[in-house]
Parts: sequence; structure tokens; C-alpha cells
Amino acid sequence: MRLALILLLAAAPALAQETYDPSLDPKRYDGCIRAIEADAKKVEEFATEWQALGGGLPARHCLALAQLRQGNNAAAAQTLVKAAEAAEAQKSPMAADFWGQAGNAALLAGDAKGAVSHFGSGLIAAGEFAPQRSAELLVDRARAHTELADLKSARADLDQALKRNGKDATAWLLSAALARRAQDLPRAQADIARAAELAPTDADILFEQGNIAGTSGDTAAARAHWQQAAKAEGTQAATLAKQALAANPD
Repeated sequence: MRLALILLLAAAPALAQETYDPSLDPKRYDGCIRAIEADAKKVEEFATEWQALGGGLPARHCLALAQLRQGNNAAAAQTLVKAAEAAEAQKSPMAADFWGQAGNAALLAGDAKGAVSHFGSGLIAAGEFAPQRSAELLVDRARAHTELADLKSARADLDQALKRNGKDATAWLLSAALARRAQDLPRAQADIARAAELAPTDADILFEQGNIAGTSGDTAAARAHWQQAAKAEGTQAATLAKQALAANPD
């Protein structure tokens, strides 16, 4: 592992204040990112030093990814917030992406309220002329609202997301799950059907198809969907599908 780290960071030119050359930052970023899997802690130290010397957005992003790799999700969220704020100050188009990543890091840290705020900032940064990006941020914010049990706000965000990008299978899936939770089975059935059209082999969609069928009283259809989802070994959907099958035997 140590040799792999040395080889990867070889692509990232050494840092020395008196010889720091910003033109080498693309190589530093490449080496920094590729070294994370080998030794995220060492990469965090490298990225911190790089950022202090003026590494800017690339250094902050690599630092955040190294923090995420170590499970330091709250720290990564704050690093990404600073990156987003710096990107906005520079009028960089990356601002919306950094806000979105900050929101997802906050969700991983259990800070759904903070995630709602970060996704909202991302929507402002994305503006009116990036419908697909703003749709993704709306879906993410709906997830955060759901974590906070604010289903009304989650529904409003998902409806807006689907208007902006009706080809997002994940948005249809989340909309179906939200409708099922609200006991609106006709909406749940219609939305999960649309999700399945877009991604017929997706394990999460198959699992939710089973949930909706089961809630509708069609046990045979529910089991058939869960059995399909259970084949996606190593996924959370497969684990949950197996549990559902065990709880609903023939």
C-alpha cells in the first residue's frame, strides 16, 4: 500500500512554498485523487498543506474526498461548503456541484437540516438554465426533507424535479415510495411503473415494486419483484428484499 501511495503521489508535484507553481495543480489533483484509496489520511495531510499554499478549489475537493473516505462526513461537509463559497466568489460553475456534494456529505453525517440548506444553496447557484442539475438537487433535497419527516416539502421538490427532468428513474422511484408512504396507492403504482420503464433491472426499483404490490394486497407480485431484487447481491436492495421474502413466505 505504501509503495502504491508513493507511486500515485508521484503524479502530484512536491509542495514547497518558495517554489509553488499553480500551473501544476491539475497534476497535483490527479495524483491526490488517485492516492485516496491507498492512504486517505496521508492524502488529507497533503491536501491540507496544498490548500494552505493556495491550492484553491482542487485542493479543497481532494481534501473533502479524503475526509469522506475516512468516514469524517461532517468535516467533509464543511470543507465542501467552503469550496462552494469560494466557487461562488470566483463565479465558478462548480459552485452548484460543491453545494450538492456538501448536502450529501451532511446527509451522511446525519445532518438533514444542514443538507436541506446546502441543497437550497445549490439550487440558487444552478440558476434557471440548468434544468437537469437543478432537478438532481431537488431530488436530493427531497431525500433530506424525508429524513426530517417533512413529506409535504419532499413532495413539492419531487414534483418540481419531475417537471424539469421526467427521465430520471430515481426521481420516479422516490416519488412512488413517498406516495406509498402517504397511502396514495394509485400515484405510487403509476410512478413506480414509470420508473420501471426507465430502469427495468434496477434493484431499488424492483424492491419498491414489491413493496407497492404488497401494500396493494398482491402478495404473488410482491414476491416476484422481491425475488428479482434479491439477485442483486451485495446491494442494500437485495438485503431488504431477502428480509421481505422471509417475512412474507408463500
